[in-house]
Amino acid sequence: QVQLVESGGGLVQAGGSLRLSCAASGSTFSFGTMGWYRQAPGKQRELVATIRNGGATDYADSVKGRFTISRDNDKNAVYLQMGSLKPEDTAVYYCHGKYFGNYWGQGTQVTVSS
Repeated sequence: QVQLVESGGGLVQAGGSLRLSCAASGSTFSFGTMGWYRQAPGKQRELVATIRNGGATDYADSVKGRFTISRDNDKNAVYLQMGSLKPEDTAVYYCHGKYFGNYWGQGTQVTVSS
């Protein structure tokens, strides 16, 4: 069974940085588009960033210039480098992969203190 496993969340002060990682286990295929989404308390899950197999990226306006998404196709992994973090970035961050359907990680908490 294919699983996406995230790591790298935690507590950081405003202005700080964190790097999230997500790796697929149990897969015999390579994901197409991979990405990161987040969900803050009381809010809907929202797109943070996506990256296609060829490397093209897309970002939510709220994170442009602060976050960078990357991937390692050999490892079927995706990463999110987050910088200049703000309290409003506090959320559970979910890894996503698409391959004839949607695959989600279990989520990792990111908390940014002011």
